[in-house]
Amino acid sequence: MSLSTLILVAMAVGIGFGAVLHDFFPTVILPLDLYLLSPTGTAFLRLIQFVVVPIVFSSLILGLTRIQNAAQVGRYAVKLIVSYCLTSGIAVALGLIIAVVVKPGVGVSVSTDVQISAIAQQQSLIDWLVSLIPTNPIEALSTGNLLQVIFSSALIGVAIQLVGEKAASFVSFVESCYVISEKILSIVLYVAPIGVFALVSSVIATEGLQLIAKLFTYVFSLFVSTLIMITFYVLILAILKAKPIKLLQSLVPALSLAFGTASSNAALPVVLKNVQEDYGLREDIASFAVPLGTALKRDGSAILQGFNAVFIAQMFDISLTPSLLLAIVLSTFLVSFSTPGVPGSGIIMMTTVLTASGLPVEGVAIVAGIDRLTDGFKTVLNIIGNVSNAVILNAWEDAPAPQPTDVTDEVRELT
Repeated sequence: MSLSTLILVAMAVGIGFGAVLHDFFPTVILPLDLYLLSPTGTAFLRLIQFVVVPIVFSSLILGLTRIQNAAQVGRYAVKLIVSYCLTSGIAVALGLIIAVVVKPGVGVSVSTDVQISAIAQQQSLIDWLVSLIPTNPIEALSTGNLLQVIFSSALIGVAIQLVGEKAASFVSFVESCYVISEKILSIVLYVAPIGVFALVSSVIATEGLQLIAKLFTYVFSLFVSTLIMITFYVLILAILKAKPIKLLQSLVPALSLAFGTASSNAALPVVLKNVQEDYGLREDIASFAVPLGTALKRDGSAILQGFNAVFIAQMFDISLTPSLLLAIVLSTFLVSFSTPGVPGSGIIMMTTVLTASGLPVEGVAIVAGIDRLTDGFKTVLNIIGNVSNAVILNAWEDAPAPQPTDVTDEVRELT
């Protein structure tokens, strides 16, 4: 069987195994999860993350060396940011509309004695933008700060173009790092089914499928929102004649890994491999746009944050005034660009949205239990949105430039 099939089988078996443990063997869940399932899943995620930073760093530098000049790098970045803002705005609006129409929070009981263990640190937009610039590129690499790694890679890549032939030996070194990292990834993926099985069975065993039944409307609404956003991207790519079905087929290994790990960062190396080798996206665009989108583009988070804010307002019977909705939209839009691509990050960042909107932070505990079960398809949407925007950039770059119009010809036609 292919890797994607093995991962899907491992996921299904993990769900069944976890459900059996939760319903029939509750006494063994704690020791089994503590000493086997959680350590195995965490070890697998660490193995994947082991190659994320070197692959992002090396692929971005190599991609920039293929770009003609620094002005082209700036053009790519501007076009991507414009595309990110437009599509993220649509995702935020979609999450709000679905929550307002379906009303998943109406009638849900609220427990007020829960404790919030993780509160996101407040950070202004200006502070966040300044923090993108690392004071030490080696520190950015060692701490795995993906945004700072991307900034460092872009700066080094532009400098390589300006230096020219004198940087040839460094480029050869970076290319060797990329090839070695890819080979390490292929070795790590052999144990992907085991890691996914451990991660999924751990969640189902501890949380249980009953949680989905209690919040069925909530889960189903998020699932429908995800499908609608994916359909939107498929239609856009179809209009651009970018073969959306082929793109989704090429991403099956990456999407199955993303669903099982609930981590965009963990799936990034596989995404890069799928879009270049299987789909055929231009190397210079793929190596620049995909890592950048992994750090910034979060359609799943954009839908989730707005949806959860409205959900919590409905639970606490808070009126959705225009000023409240505006606060939710703005905070959700900004937070979606700063959400880390790791499991559970959406819930942590959700406290920022609730605080900015003046909603009770206690509502986080209501959705915290179900978040890990919905985190999978949120991550799938993140990857599809990221890759789709890279393909949109590719189509944008390939579009023929408008030809200058001869005024005399227009006059001749009119007469």
